[in-house]
Amino acid sequence: MRILVLGSGGREHALAWKIKQSPMCTKLFIAPGNGGTQLEGENVDLDILDFKNVQEFIEKENITLLVVGPEIPLVAGITDAMAGIPDLVVIGPNKNGAMLEGSKKFAKEFMIRQGIPTAGYLEVEKSNIDEAYKHIDDSTTPIVLKADGLAAGKGVLILEDKNEAKIQLKELLDGRFGEASETVIIEEFLSGLEFSVFALTDGKEYVLLPNAKDYKRIGEGDTGLNTGGMGAISPAPFVDEKLMEKVIRKVVDPTIAGFEKENIHYQGFVFFGLIEVGGEPYVIEYNCRLGDPETEVILPRINSDLLELFIAIKTNTLSNYDLQISKDYCATVVLASGGYPEKYKKNLEISNFETIDGSIIFHAGTKKEGSLKSSGGRVMMVSSLDSNLREALAKTYHTANQISFENKYFRKDIGYEFL
Repeated sequence: MRILVLGSGGREHALAWKIKQSPMCTKLFIAPGNGGTQLEGENVDLDILDFKNVQEFIEKENITLLVVGPEIPLVAGITDAMAGIPDLVVIGPNKNGAMLEGSKKFAKEFMIRQGIPTAGYLEVEKSNIDEAYKHIDDSTTPIVLKADGLAAGKGVLILEDKNEAKIQLKELLDGRFGEASETVIIEEFLSGLEFSVFALTDGKEYVLLPNAKDYKRIGEGDTGLNTGGMGAISPAPFVDEKLMEKVIRKVVDPTIAGFEKENIHYQGFVFFGLIEVGGEPYVIEYNCRLGDPETEVILPRINSDLLELFIAIKTNTLSNYDLQISKDYCATVVLASGGYPEKYKKNLEISNFETIDGSIIFHAGTKKEGSLKSSGGRVMMVSSLDSNLREALAKTYHTANQISFENKYFRKDIGYEFL
C-alpha cells in the first residue's frame, strides 16, 4: 500500500512509526512531517489545507490510503474534497462529522439528541449576553467558558470569580479567537478524574483502542496555563471494567448509533474526552482525530497491524476484528521549549537523542537542517513500556534527562498520583 499521512506533530510521527511496521506498507509519505518522521518515510512539502495540491499529489503517487492527523483539515472538509478519487480510503470523518470537534454547540446538541451524558450548558451570543450574565450570577463557581469553534486548545477558560467570568465572556464574544468565539458555551463545572477513550469506526461498527489519561497544564500539580498536552499514561489506572462498561453503553454505543441515525458519514477515529463523576462517565468533548500526546501512549500498546485495522474499515469487517492490545503500561512525557505555551525559542540544537535504549522518541516540533533543531514549543515526546507503571515512568524520565537542548522543560509528575 502507498500511504500519505497528513500532519507534522508527535501524533503524526507515532502514526507513521506504527504504519511503517506493517508488511503491507510499500511506500509512506508524511506531509509536511518533521525531523523525526523522515526516519519512517518520505517527508513532502505540502500545504495540507491546499486540497487541490493534496489531491494532485495523491493521484500522481497512486496513494490508496490517506490518514489525516490534525483536526483543522478535517473541519475544513478534506474528506469531502477527496471523495472523487477512485479507491482512496480516507481515515477521517467528512466535514459534517468533524463538526463534533469543530463546534461545541453542534456537539452538545448531538449529545442531547442521543441521550449522552454531558454537563449542563447555555449557548451565548452577543444577542443574549444579558441572559448569560444572569446565568453566571445564578451559577456556582467555577464558571466554565468554551469558545464554540477551534481555538488551538486555548478556547476553554475555568474561572473562580463571577465578575471576571463576565469580563472574559465579553472579550470572547468580541472576537478574542475570531469566528471561533462568536458563540460561547457556558458549561456546568464537573469535578472528577478525566480520561480519554478512543474508537476507530466505519460509521456503523467500531473497535475500541486503549484508553489513556493526559496532562494538559504546563505546571506540576496541574497548575498554570493549558497546553496541547505535557504527558500521558495508558491505561488510566482508575478506569476499571465497570466504568468501561458504562462508557460503552452510555457514550460510545449511542455516539456511533447517532452517526447512522443522523446520516453523518464518519470513517475514522473518535476521541471521547471524558470525566468520571461519582462512578458515572460524562462527555467533556469530542475530537474527530487521535489526541496528542495520547497517540504516543496508545499506539505502542497496540500489537496488531494498524493497516489491517484501516483495511477493515474499507471491507466493512470491523465488527469481526480482534484488536491485540498489550497489557503493559505506556508512559510519555513531553519535552518542551522553555516559555511554552507562551514565548519560547526555536532553532535550538538538539543532541543525545540518537542512541536511546528502552524508550521510543516521537518528534513534534523538530526539523532537520544539517543537525536536528527545534521548530515548535513541544519538541519531543518520550514513551516507554513496562508491565509496571512506576518502571515505565522511570524509563521515560531517564531518557528525558538524557536528551539535550537549551532551556529544556518537562513536567516531573506525570502519572505520579497513581504510584
